[in-house]
Amino acid sequence: MKFAQRLAPLKFNVFADMDRAKALARAAGQNTIDLSLGSSDLPAAAHITDAIANSLSDPSTHGYLLFNGTRSFREAAASWYEQKFGISVNPETEVLPLIGSQEGTAHMPLAVLNPGDFALLLDPGYPSHAGGVYLAGGQIYPMPILAENQFLPVFEDIPMPVLAQSKMMVLSYPHNPTTAIAPLAFFEKAVNFCRQHDLVLVHDFPYVDLVFDDSLGAVDGACPPSRKLMAPSIFQADRDKSVAIEFFTLSKSYSMGGFRVGYAIGNPELITALRQVKAAVDFNQYLGILNGASAALTGPQDTVTTSVETFRKRRDVFVSALRAIGWEVPVPPATMYVWAKLPAPWASDSVKFCTQLVQSTGVAASPGAGFGKSGEGYVRFALVESPEILEAAVRKIAEFLS
Repeated sequence: MKFAQRLAPLKFNVFADMDRAKALARAAGQNTIDLSLGSSDLPAAAHITDAIANSLSDPSTHGYLLFNGTRSFREAAASWYEQKFGISVNPETEVLPLIGSQEGTAHMPLAVLNPGDFALLLDPGYPSHAGGVYLAGGQIYPMPILAENQFLPVFEDIPMPVLAQSKMMVLSYPHNPTTAIAPLAFFEKAVNFCRQHDLVLVHDFPYVDLVFDDSLGAVDGACPPSRKLMAPSIFQADRDKSVAIEFFTLSKSYSMGGFRVGYAIGNPELITALRQVKAAVDFNQYLGILNGASAALTGPQDTVTTSVETFRKRRDVFVSALRAIGWEVPVPPATMYVWAKLPAPWASDSVKFCTQLVQSTGVAASPGAGFGKSGEGYVRFALVESPEILEAAVRKIAEFLS
């Protein structure tokens, strides 16, 4: 049986490969501590699940849901953005509901790229960004993001022949996997660069709220002093929405990963184009889930603050434990991850490190190479367990390293 050539670059996926490695470890009798997947272990708030539960008994929510039926959710999303960033959003033309932001970032290249066009992607970066480009028949130009550049790309390093064939740039800050925050000044530079070179600017924005109180970079124009720390939106640099589209998911801030709900905010033409792709692929998710998402966006936000504090405490415990065993790692300013440079002799083979770690100890992490060439030499740990379990994981890691 012959399959399409577009599947060839999709054979390696960091999450699928680690899922197989975890299954093998469990089959061999290991009790696993899974720090490989950024799926929050915290529950969604009661007012969210109540809204979903109350929808179940309403038969009018049981049918297909088309765009016009999502208006209430789109209004909630627009209001959330306006309150958070002071940016006016038209819910009719500038908002599109999504089955998680990954759907949007994977489908956006189908709306923008012709076969052979380049997309400029962060390296390392989230795997679905590359997957969508491959499915659209595009080419990828990886923009290396290195520690010495605060994990920000250097636009001046992009070759002019590549720029001449490029149609889109994908950014994502706070960044997965490096945990870096981009200041507003960087976004202003990115917007001007994309305007100059006629590029669509895609910003994947799952970790807007997961910024910690000791993250000085988050204060750089990101929010007024009266609000809690959060990362800047791309639309604070592109206020007229001239080139940008931004994707948000409720998976992180509201612990709704399994509900698969997110949305896009952006340039009306980009929203229309993505809506056309979406209409050819799927309808929307169950209306009850959107009702829960609306409750999340419009209801009490104290659980968001609690979640951020929970991950901050876990970060501190995990980083301290690693440093206590001699593994020096930086303190992440944001997200739910620790991005750790591998010690010798593992520095050139992160896949081997993660595979042997889970086989030997049951501790699962994500190899940096799975996020791109520039991720090699690193490993990503997700802080999705209690402090006690995180400390137990580090003890197992110490035994493995010794």
